[in-house]
Amino acid sequence: MRYDLVIFDNDGVLVDSEPISNRLLAGYLTELGHPTSYEESLRDYMGAAMHRVHDLVEERTGERLPDDFDDVFHARVFAAFERELKPVAGAVEVLERLVADGVPYCVASSGSHERIRVGHRTTGLDEWFEDEWVFSSEDVGRGKPAPDLFLYAAERMGVAPERCVVVEDSPLGVRAAVAAGMDVYGFTAMTPADRLSGVTQLFGDMGQLADLLE
Repeated sequence: MRYDLVIFDNDGVLVDSEPISNRLLAGYLTELGHPTSYEESLRDYMGAAMHRVHDLVEERTGERLPDDFDDVFHARVFAAFERELKPVAGAVEVLERLVADGVPYCVASSGSHERIRVGHRTTGLDEWFEDEWVFSSEDVGRGKPAPDLFLYAAERMGVAPERCVVVEDSPLGVRAAVAAGMDVYGFTAMTPADRLSGVTQLFGDMGQLADLLE
């Protein structure tokens, strides 16, 4: 395989969580008096850390979200995960190939460590990730689109950025990977290809990824 490390985004790449979380986020913001459609939530917040939600709402309305916003939102998301969450089709097969080929991999997500672990535990993906292979925006000062998280993951995994490839499905994540000096494969299952400009490769079926990385 042409890379020494594969860095996966989590939401929408490993776990099929974006439809769930963005539906709930749009509903909660609307409930709080900030009307937001599902499509607007995907456009503005997909792939972002929670601070982006707070920042954009305050920038647009001059109002701050409640202090318990994150706690309430995550409680709703985790409850929905328990009922609905599944791994992205083909994700397990990709991980099996990487293990068989001896290629290191990790996850670097805008989500909190708790969110990553709840999602992995619910879908059975936890057996594929050691604790030291899981990185969150909580670990760095700035989330995507800053490159900090991907650079931190590469450093912790002991691989130079130019030897890494990132698997992403959000414009913010693609920008972060490009800024980190890494190749990036853009997954188009939920994001139109024209919104993932700057990628090394586009693909729409996670089951194809291992072959594309050869």
